[in-house]
Amino acid sequence: MSIVSNSLKRIKPSPTMAVTSKAREMRAAGKDIIGLGAGEPDFDTPDNIKEAAIEAIKKGDTKYTAVDGTPALKKAVQNKFSRENGLAYDLDQITVGTGGKQVLYNTFMATVNKGDEVIIPAPYWVSYPDIILLAGGKPKIVKCEEKEHFKLTPKKLEKAISKKTKWIILNSPSNPTGSAYTKKEIEELSKVLIKYKNVYILSDDIYEHITYDNFKFFTIAQIKSLKDRTLTMNGVSKSYSMTGWRIGYAAGPKEIIKAIAKIQSQSTSNPTSISQAAAVEALNGTQDFIQERANSFKKRRDFVVNNLNDINGLSCLRPEGAFYVFPSCKKLLGKKTKLKTDKEFVEKLLEKAEVAVVQGSAFGLEGYFRISYATSMENLKRAMERIKSFCDSLT
Repeated sequence: MSIVSNSLKRIKPSPTMAVTSKAREMRAAGKDIIGLGAGEPDFDTPDNIKEAAIEAIKKGDTKYTAVDGTPALKKAVQNKFSRENGLAYDLDQITVGTGGKQVLYNTFMATVNKGDEVIIPAPYWVSYPDIILLAGGKPKIVKCEEKEHFKLTPKKLEKAISKKTKWIILNSPSNPTGSAYTKKEIEELSKVLIKYKNVYILSDDIYEHITYDNFKFFTIAQIKSLKDRTLTMNGVSKSYSMTGWRIGYAAGPKEIIKAIAKIQSQSTSNPTSISQAAAVEALNGTQDFIQERANSFKKRRDFVVNNLNDINGLSCLRPEGAFYVFPSCKKLLGKKTKLKTDKEFVEKLLEKAEVAVVQGSAFGLEGYFRISYATSMENLKRAMERIKSFCDSLT
């Protein structure tokens, strides 16, 4: 009889973490691995944020804080939503967790009952379905095709909603595709959701500030009639290059925020006090570097997309945001190449070309793979050369 719980048997390890771990092992063994699997900015945390953390340590801000965030950080989050999104929240409508993932986990553990359905558009971030499964819910995957720019349509949304639907997750800009919903597209989805009062919306806005080509970010809580049913999640990891600091936050209905705090009080308790002090400075301090870094990401995106579309057998859309592309490798799967799946494609790419990427099937859509271009242009140039040589060897 296994000691492992039945609930744990319902889920799998993170595929993105598995790729990163494999690449690390091969690198340690002396291989020249170029890692394009991690969803982490390669820029350092800005100095003013580091200094705020150092000052907090010197002042002795090293004790327990309120379970779901210090008043100072909640106030900074409140101001952020007002300043950038035109959204007004009371402090008891705001929660802070140990990264965006914990906020998501707490949310679904606190609100999902056995059999509740959660609509997840695919391609999706790998952890969404597994968190729902751990909570006892049922992920309802809705595949969004490349011809739809990997975005959910109102027709598909309405078809997916049932009496058991509890939540829908919207992630814009998206991990893994970089696709982002325009204001008009959000409004069209909202027309469907307004009709179904039993459905709550989780808006994952973690890549809000990483957009290109004058794209105007819009979040669904800005639809007035849906704000009371929307939990808007964000964090400092991506925009402020603070992945290791582990601070995520959300704002939404008081009942949900209170339930999240109850879950967190029995798990991690408060996020790290020093990280919270740093996050206050991140949200309140200068924001100038965000656009500068987005400009750098845009150059990398353009370079990667242009090169991928010049490689025989590959094709790639030009995404609106985040730091990922999601190229198709369907033409390289079949009898001729002896590669049956995208998983086999990325495994051979790692073995033969020493480039680490993640298969599309890990994100719920077979025949693609995800590249993170959050690395140096030098690494990207070398990676594109290797990918081209590998694909040429297959055709």
